[in-house]
Formats: sequence, structure tokens, C-alpha cells
Amino acid sequence: MKILFDETNLLASMVGEAHGVTPAEYKAQMRRGPEVVKAFRKLVDRGEVGFPSLPFQTDALKQIQAYARKVRGSYDTVCVLGIGGSALGAWALDCALRGPHPVQKPFSRKNPRLVILDNVDPALVGAALEVMDPGKTLVLAVTKQGGTAETVAALLVVREWLGKRAPRQSVAITTPGRGDLYALALREKWPIFAIPENVGGRFSVLSAVGLLPAALIGLDVGKLLRGAAAMTEQCWQTDPRRNPALRAALLHHLIWTAKSKTIHVAFPYSNRLWGTAFWFRQLWAESLGKSKTRAGENVHIGQTPVAALGTTDQHSQVQLYVEGPNDKVFSFWAVEKQGWEGRIPKTRYKLDSFDYLAGRKLAELLEVERLSTEAALTEAGRPNCTYTLERLDEEHLGGFLQLLEFQTAFIAELLDVNAFDQPGVEAGKRFTYGLMGRPGFEEYRERFEQYQKRRRQAI
Repeated sequence: MKILFDETNLLASMVGEAHGVTPAEYKAQMRRGPEVVKAFRKLVDRGEVGFPSLPFQTDALKQIQAYARKVRGSYDTVCVLGIGGSALGAWALDCALRGPHPVQKPFSRKNPRLVILDNVDPALVGAALEVMDPGKTLVLAVTKQGGTAETVAALLVVREWLGKRAPRQSVAITTPGRGDLYALALREKWPIFAIPENVGGRFSVLSAVGLLPAALIGLDVGKLLRGAAAMTEQCWQTDPRRNPALRAALLHHLIWTAKSKTIHVAFPYSNRLWGTAFWFRQLWAESLGKSKTRAGENVHIGQTPVAALGTTDQHSQVQLYVEGPNDKVFSFWAVEKQGWEGRIPKTRYKLDSFDYLAGRKLAELLEVERLSTEAALTEAGRPNCTYTLERLDEEHLGGFLQLLEFQTAFIAELLDVNAFDQPGVEAGKRFTYGLMGRPGFEEYRERFEQYQKRRRQAI
């Protein structure tokens, strides 16, 4: 496995001192590496944070693989009911390793499709029920707390659609011993796969949350964990030169806080990494967007993550990126070796805009487009960096996901914020429970009524 991080275009020598890291700043920031790793290691050793341990949980892996072997060939559709971290990881894995949606191979019992209901929009749920066969669909309900409103609502609709099949075609992925999903699964004797207590949703892609759907659609989850395990070993190195996640975190923190780059553009030059960009967007936003430090100081800090796709968004966003406000840092994601390179026919038409491409490759054009965008941004003084995966397979993807999770955790240490809570999200959930009449949340219904009263008075 080879995953490289190239920070050259984050340096002041490339984009100027106002926007890039000077040699003195670089040297001082790299000296912070050991303290950052040691601080995060303490959280992990105390059992407060569990994602670094996921690649080494062999019992959980064996349970997932055994179940996937048992049901293989019984279903042509795996339907995931989840939202946020309970859904985005599965999409990222499927999109990266079986091909971008919606141009995957035809589905069958040997090649089940993955349908993810990550919204309660009736248009999405209704369309899914129209195209799935209730006799050939395995449903995975995913919620750590066991009572997420959107997941439970979708489950109730899908259960009715399944009819008498529901108990034998349902699987729960949740925290054992907690929540109503676990209680229902226990009552009806569904298979139950555990989400570790110390692994939050956005860090759960390498738990059963991501691995079970991946195994059910035929991905090699053992190789995913093997790549993640190898990257984990690198990520515990205290020398930033040997730890790409640490070096990236140190530099991204500096670019953000010292150079005022408040927007982070994840720019994959691969349709197969498009799902990963949306997974990363949640990881970055929820982990680093915080109102308070761990000490309780009000900071209201955050760097807004944006997903852009190369080359598509060269024609929709790069005008803004090159000539608009210089408030962004760009992270290019590149794949060195494509599985199919897409040779362009050698036929010539005696037309300049056609003939120069004859005999070239789509993979070559894609990489040249990336390099050209990188050069244009750099010339305009816009800091950027590149993550390069040698190839896009299970091992490299597992390693890349783990790198990005460690990078996020390291930046949280530099900011002194808790990367593993999301109080802003919880407030919205409680209002939803109150307005929908869930017992115990009457206070939030009253608070919402007061909010509505203020709105009427403001008009």
C-alpha cells in the first residue's frame, strides 16, 4: 500500500507568505507533532475513543464475514436504513470499490445492489420501494442510539412493505443493550451487530456500520481492515515525516488558523472517490465545528468543508476558486494507477480540437487536468496539497479512510476541541422529538412554540 501526502503547494515559496507556510512556521509547527500524538494516544488508551482499534477487532470481522457467507445468494438488494455516519461510510465503500453510482454493473443475487435510504423524503423512500423486490431485499437498520427518528420512521415504512418477511429479513446494527432498535431486534430474534460504545457514527465506517453492507455486496472487508491497520501503525509515529496524517494535520491547522483559510475543498479526481468526499465532509464538519474548547472557552470555530469533483467542477467552481476570495485550501485526491485507462481511438479528422487527443488516454487527460488546475490555483496564490493513492482497491481505501480520521483527530487536539461529540446536532434532534410527540421531550415542543411566537412578533 502506498499513500502519499504532498504539501509543496501549501508553502510560502509557492503561494506567497500571506497564504502559505513560511520555513520558520513549518519548523515550529512540526515540533508540535509528538505532543499531538501523545495527547490523542491518551484518549485512546483510556478507552474514550475507539476508531483506531477497529482494524484489529478480529472477532467482529469474523462475525461479519460468516454472516455474509451464510446469506450470500439469497438477496439481490441490500437496503441500508441510516443517516449521516450510519449511511455515508457504506456509500463511500460501494462507490469506490464497485464503481460510481449510477453506472455500476447490473445487480443480481451474485452482485446485490446497495440502496441507501438516508433521508425521510417520501420521494426517495417511495421510489426505492417501487424498484426493490420485498422477497429479495435484506434490510439493515443502523443507529447507534437505537432511536434516531429518520431511521426508525423509514424502518416502520419498510417493515410494512416487507410484511410477514420483516423479522427474517431485518438486521440491526446498533449499541447492544441500549435503545429501542436493540429491544425490537432482540424480541424478534434479528441478527444484531455491535457498534462499539466509544466509536461515533462519523468514525464508524470500519465497524459493522460500513463493513457489514460492504461484505454483503461482495467487498473484501479483510483487506479493508488490513490497509487501515497498516495506516494506523504509521499514524502513531511521532515524527511528522513518517506520519502523513500528522503532517497533514499540522499543516492544515496552520493554513486554517494562521492564513485564514476557513473553507476546505476536498477535490477528488476520481468519480469512485466522490462518495468518500461526502463522507469526509461530515467527518470534518461535525468533528471540528465547535462552539467551545474542552476548557469551556467560547470559540465558535470551524472550517467549512466543500466537495468538488475533478474534472466536472473545473467547469462549475474553479472560476470562483481562482479569482474569488482567497479563503480556501484545496486537497486534491489522486489515483496513480487506474484500472481501465480509456484509450481514445487513433482516428484523425483533420480538426485541431479532435486530432491532438487521438491515441491518448482518458486517464492521462484526467491527470493532466488535475495538474493544470493545481498549477492555476498555485499561480493565483491559492494553497493546495495532494493525497495520492497508488491504486483504488480495498487496502488503499481502508488506509485512506483511516488517514483522514486520524488527521481529523489530530487537528482537534491542536484546536483543543472535542472531535467526538456533536451537541449542535443533538439540539435539532430534541426539537424533532418534541414536535413529533415523543414522550419526554415536551419541553422542546414548548420551546418551539416560543420560537414561533417570536417569529410572528418579528414580522
